[in-house]
Amino acid sequence: MNTSSNTSRVSKIKLGDTLPEREFTPDNVQLFLYNAVLWNAHRIHFDYPYATEVENYPGLVIAGPLLGEWLNQCVVDWLGDDGLLVSIEYSNRKASYIGETLRSGGKIIAINDGKGEVTLEIYIKNEADETIAPGTAVVRF
Repeated sequence: MNTSSNTSRVSKIKLGDTLPEREFTPDNVQLFLYNAVLWNAHRIHFDYPYATEVENYPGLVIAGPLLGEWLNQCVVDWLGDDGLLVSIEYSNRKASYIGETLRSGGKIIAINDGKGEVTLEIYIKNEADETIAPGTAVVRF
């Protein structure tokens, strides 16, 4: 890691700067494969009749950890090779469903020049622009 270029990058970051947004429209196959890797056999993620008729969801529910993966990717893509993701936390506040287009993004909420650290407010939003998975991340350059 080149310390001088990393210091330079932190000096260019301003409070309120935003991360590029990423869009996701997961399908049944992606959801199934993700849950298979996690050994998550909850039927709301793959059994449409069960999810809608028994659990009363409007469709197949996107797994909460998948939202966390997208938040992580959003931050790591923004960092590129000049930084390190120090910590990330998020919570799932509202369910999302197959067929919805979701987007991840964030903004700078704190800068610690001395440590070369930046704190980000991150999110996953649904098509209604509701934040369904808010979180924070700390990165170091």
